[in-house]
Amino acid sequence: MPFDVTPTADFSEDTWWIWLIKAVFILLFLIVSVLMALWVERRGLGRMQTRSGPNRHGPLGLFQAVADALKLILKEDFWLKGADKLIYIMAPVIAAFCSFMVFAVIPMGPNVSMFGINTPLQLTDFSSSVLYILAITAFGVYGIVLGGWSSNSTYPLLGSVRSTAQVISYELSMGLSLVSVFIVSGSMSTSQIVDAQTQLWWAIALAPAFVIYLISMVGEVNRLPFDLPEAEGELVAGHMVEYSSMKFAWFFLAEYINMFNVSAVATTLFLGGWRAPWPISAIGDGMFNEGWWPMLWFIIKMWLVMFLMIWTRGTLLRFRYDQFMNLGWKILIPSALTWVVLVALVQGVRQFSSIDLTTQLMGIGAVFLVLMLILLLIPSKKAPPEVDIVTEPAPFDAFAGGYPVPPKPGEQLPPSPRRRRREAAMAMTQEASDE
Repeated sequence: MPFDVTPTADFSEDTWWIWLIKAVFILLFLIVSVLMALWVERRGLGRMQTRSGPNRHGPLGLFQAVADALKLILKEDFWLKGADKLIYIMAPVIAAFCSFMVFAVIPMGPNVSMFGINTPLQLTDFSSSVLYILAITAFGVYGIVLGGWSSNSTYPLLGSVRSTAQVISYELSMGLSLVSVFIVSGSMSTSQIVDAQTQLWWAIALAPAFVIYLISMVGEVNRLPFDLPEAEGELVAGHMVEYSSMKFAWFFLAEYINMFNVSAVATTLFLGGWRAPWPISAIGDGMFNEGWWPMLWFIIKMWLVMFLMIWTRGTLLRFRYDQFMNLGWKILIPSALTWVVLVALVQGVRQFSSIDLTTQLMGIGAVFLVLMLILLLIPSKKAPPEVDIVTEPAPFDAFAGGYPVPPKPGEQLPPSPRRRRREAAMAMTQEASDE
């Protein structure tokens, strides 16, 4: 397929007020979706963990998310004396602003009639829309990094450093998983990628890339089991420790909007976008792929991917940091690179072969997934057993590093100065009584 840089969405009739309506709709849609996601996650996790979840405010606890939002708005705000004031307030704004920008290039439906104007259900599109998405998601980490650094505190700084390493690692595997979509679609325009999935979704034809993307997206948005930048057992709340009230709420809002962003990208690039699933797409000569129906299919698919992240949170435990880095650098990135090379080879070979592209991709995809599974199940090489050498333990100094540390197993603290003075006084008393 030749590489076409022209988007298929037609914005020729759009006016400034149509752009304004679409932009306001995206803002309201994301905010309402976040409120619904909070309720779905808390109720869903409650059912998974055999408890009730929120059930007091409103029917089935639907108003609990509204109560939580009001609590954050009305909560007392505080400022840190040692913080860099400008960066401290700009960090959550950057994180939230970047999260809102991704949906600008996500197609939610075909062309419809809106107040007499024929316009696509998409704010904008251009020849490198997916690169724009990757750039915005990478820029959003600056909000986390600057928030941890500007707080002038240890735990936020550690959380921000972890987040930098995490985004670099999983942004690479995520970007590589999308390269195969560009190759077979012949475009980086989101609307054209959706059109390329008319016959078959890329989640089926490019199954290894889809699996790599699903794993990478969870790491990208700092969700369990990859929420190392804000691991409560180690860093309390990571980069958000020193934030409260609405500044904390901006970070919180950005995290959930980013979950919808990666879910929308998965829907657009792998799950056929706004196109109806089979067999609904075959009813009435594709009548459910026209008008406003496609927005319903898009939202359903997006929520299914969103629920997958919620399900993962309620099922898996947090990884250790070394396991997390090994998965990214030793498994996901090499696997994504290998898959890109295979897809490129198939695209080159199909010019001289009569075998259908879909059949070739599904064949090598099945073999590739089996190899990935074998790679994951192979136990790591054990280190040789250490030879126990009996040595005289060195005297333990609790203040060797400049601050007191507890003794390790087998070590003993030296007697305190007060105890030494007391023992010396008792010895002198004993000597005096003996004389």
